[in-house]
Amino acid sequence: MMADGGENGPSGAPAELHDRGCLDQKGRRVLIIANPTAGGFDPKGLNLIAHRLREAGRDVELRLTTHAGEIGEICSDPRLAVDVVLIAGGDGSINEALTGFQSILAPPAIAVVPCGTANVLAQELSLPSRPAAIADMVLRRRTKALHYGLADGRPFLLMVSAGFDARVVHAVPLALKRRLGKLAYVVTALKQAFALRHNDLVVEADGEEITCRLAVITKAAHYGGPFVVCRDADVSQPGLHLVALTSDRVPALIRASIALLRGRMETCRDVIVRPVSGATIRAAKPVAAQIDGDPFGTTPLAVTHGDRSLSVIVP
Repeated sequence: MMADGGENGPSGAPAELHDRGCLDQKGRRVLIIANPTAGGFDPKGLNLIAHRLREAGRDVELRLTTHAGEIGEICSDPRLAVDVVLIAGGDGSINEALTGFQSILAPPAIAVVPCGTANVLAQELSLPSRPAAIADMVLRRRTKALHYGLADGRPFLLMVSAGFDARVVHAVPLALKRRLGKLAYVVTALKQAFALRHNDLVVEADGEEITCRLAVITKAAHYGGPFVVCRDADVSQPGLHLVALTSDRVPALIRASIALLRGRMETCRDVIVRPVSGATIRAAKPVAAQIDGDPFGTTPLAVTHGDRSLSVIVP
């Protein structure tokens, strides 16, 4: 489903926000897809959501994934005949769904049950976490456009990066991530901070070349959960922003971390923040890359805008 067009809803909502109403027949068929390995997986909560939706007359199917990539397989199936896909998982699970939807001409609206290690999208859209509130949100079916970017043709909802944070994403052990959650990234980041220095990155954007150690092309204002990395970024609007860290030495990483905690990355002397229309990221030797918190090979990367938007259900 392409993002809705520009008329206000009956309640006077702004043009980019639309309220379908609880009795909209188009929202009757709901598919809940849950990743049982995601952090915070709550089968009782999912059953409560399904029960509340069914009580309201919705046709609900609940599927638990059994293998990696299954969410993408489901969402790319041309026989998928639902109005809403409600995904219980982290940002990687949402990215899987988005990737699958690339092969669907008119994908359904999506909704999110926030799980996973950070779930930055939930922060971006101020999504509820309580089962009753999630069910009510789906019933109300108020939507926003969800714009995304492309890295070498692969869609990303939040950000793509190369350099220090991507090395952490590649290096964090899955078992440690499941046991410690966000703390696993902190432990791995400390190890990476004292590792040998890696290659410079060269970001070419809008006719300018920027040399840095970490390059983030972001759609999202948030990073790693509640932390604000770029105040002007917005997943519900077109546009990309570059956040570039010019040094990955320990003092620079400490300064950037403090600026991130304060939500003032643009004030850090080691950081460049600016809007870009697109970018290429390259290095003399391959440098680790990540998309939406999951490993994504290495440089070089070509980053552009997505050619359409999806509808996401919001409070």
